[in-house]
Amino acid sequence: MNLEIEYKTIESVAGPLVVVKQVRNASYNEIVRINMTNGESRLGQVLETGEGYAVVQVFGPTNGINIDKTSVTFLGDTFRFGVSEQMFGRVFNGQGKPIDVKADVAYEEKFDVNGEPINPVSRTLPSDFIETGVSAIDGLITLVRGQKLPIFSGSGLPHNELAAQVAKQARVKGSSEHFAVVFAGIGITYDDATFFINEFKKTGSLSRTVAFINLADDPSIERILTPRIALTTAEFLAYRKGYHVLVILNDMTNYAEALRELASAREEVPGRRGYPGYMYTDLASIYERAGIIRNGKGSITQLDVVTMPGDDVTHPIPDLTGYITEGQIFLSRDLANRGIYPAINPLGSLSRLMNNGIGAGKTREDHRGVADQLYGAYAKAQDAKNLSSVVGAEALSEADKTYLKFGEDFEKRFIGQGRDENRSVEDTLNIGWDLLSYLKEEDLNRIKKEYIARYYKKQ
Repeated sequence: MNLEIEYKTIESVAGPLVVVKQVRNASYNEIVRINMTNGESRLGQVLETGEGYAVVQVFGPTNGINIDKTSVTFLGDTFRFGVSEQMFGRVFNGQGKPIDVKADVAYEEKFDVNGEPINPVSRTLPSDFIETGVSAIDGLITLVRGQKLPIFSGSGLPHNELAAQVAKQARVKGSSEHFAVVFAGIGITYDDATFFINEFKKTGSLSRTVAFINLADDPSIERILTPRIALTTAEFLAYRKGYHVLVILNDMTNYAEALRELASAREEVPGRRGYPGYMYTDLASIYERAGIIRNGKGSITQLDVVTMPGDDVTHPIPDLTGYITEGQIFLSRDLANRGIYPAINPLGSLSRLMNNGIGAGKTREDHRGVADQLYGAYAKAQDAKNLSSVVGAEALSEADKTYLKFGEDFEKRFIGQGRDENRSVEDTLNIGWDLLSYLKEEDLNRIKKEYIARYYKKQ
């Protein structure tokens, strides 16, 4: 049994940090309870300890802490969160407390929110196709069960709408197994939080969803905790209850900003653009909690929203995220400005596990070839578009005009679709073949001849 030790030896308060002196045997990540003079209590976590001092990160505001009268109780354990299947259909704050005016949840088990390291040998390679109903994803940037695939977006782009659409439509194709969604809003606005909850309710998907909401006006330091609580819930549902869980973390940029704020309060030597040098490791500790355990029933798939400051893909947050994850879905401001939803730019997007999840018995035998041909044709369409802006459309060759027409219709019919439109992968591939019929048969050099004979429609 853990022993609780109380101290009234606060030395200083700096931002979200409280420094306690004359502390004995405190441990890294140990949870503390800060006992306010008005009877209120707040939780904190030990970030650093040594030589009789402990630096405590407070999950909440530090205003009202009286250095002389406030006491700090060290609880002798790490932050553990209670989870159960009763959490489905419920909405919690960033610390895991219910905010939907319903009764508290009776938990089945408690787990350390930092998770337990997964032995690499026990992992299995993701290979099951997840049908999202979004053509640009299913056809070209295929999401695979157990994958971590971020959405690289910018301010004002429709990443919220896309994340909500995937959450309510996603399923493991050809499987009757349980599918669940864990949504974590990290530093989002009240309007965004309301949008997501209303979308889940409107489509009936809230019953299979657990939502955690950390609002923009909540303590920023709480954003460090929110994704970890969400992933702890996902791990319980996946590895203890056998669910296939889709985790949506929106927005990891707000998480990284909170990490920078904490590092600044600790007066650490800053790295690139003021972010801590360990940000790569910290982000990896979140992203790497996706995956499939060998011989296990469940899985965790991550779809993480990363808004790029200034639309800069070389910014440290998307840059480091790209090194850790298995590709990215890149949203285009140009497509969004022209009213094309979901504004996914295929030429800036990639799914490194796509080949594992497509083909005969998973999607369709012609999937890889169709995707490659669409990529190639769209790239040529962009070249033709750039050329026409210089010499004029009338000066283009007939081949360039054909590709220009292909590119326009590809953006409208394949990338573009309704916000509530749920396309099967067969519908997606058939649309792709309709567009490829713009091209001559001899130009289809990335598709096997047997598939051309079966699906190609001559104009």
